[in-house]
Amino acid sequence: MYGGMRVLGLIPARGGSKRIPGKNVKLLGGKPLIAWTIESAMRSRYIDRVILSSEDQEIIEVALKLGCEVPFVRPQHLATDEAKTSDVVMHALEEIGAGYDYLVLLQPTSPFRSSEDIDGSISLCIESRAPSVVSVREIRERPDWMCLLDDAGQVRCPLAECGEYAGRMYILNGAVYVVSCQWFLENGAFIADSTRAFKMPWWRSVDVDTMEDWLLAELILDRYLYLLDG
Repeated sequence: MYGGMRVLGLIPARGGSKRIPGKNVKLLGGKPLIAWTIESAMRSRYIDRVILSSEDQEIIEVALKLGCEVPFVRPQHLATDEAKTSDVVMHALEEIGAGYDYLVLLQPTSPFRSSEDIDGSISLCIESRAPSVVSVREIRERPDWMCLLDDAGQVRCPLAECGEYAGRMYILNGAVYVVSCQWFLENGAFIADSTRAFKMPWWRSVDVDTMEDWLLAELILDRYLYLLDG
């Protein structure tokens, strides 16, 4: 709880990963990938309840052993490649019912986000009275160097005029989403014109989606372990 507001933590984790089979239960640093997110969520000072949304029995069993609640099994139609995260969140809110003011979405593919990142995002959202807060990282590539290739393989540089913004542009890193439950139920989205951003460093912003991402995560564990939460 923060500022008298009750906060629900939701971890969405489906089975059936194609790029990295069994990704959510695959061992990273000696523990299942999903364990990193469950542990940081449970260390949060402001989350009142942490729950899992999954259709996969192996993932459910791992989460339960780690002390994460699994109050329902996600329907199969919400566990496909085409299923939208917003629909998964809406289903969770409908299943849990009333009683929470804010929801924090924590995807297992961001193992290195810390409990401080979570709590900082929650406090920013509530104190600023924004409908939502999303975590971001600064881009390392210069936008004025980005280009498109046309069908003939010729370079087109539509962002060349963005040079003045280089070093001040950010990208969603997928680690933390905080949203007012009421606002989400009314809009079914995480981002509005008044959404605020919570900045995170690159090494806590790793989003494990491919084997290249997995190798980077292992490298960070090897070289930056002393910087990680807990």
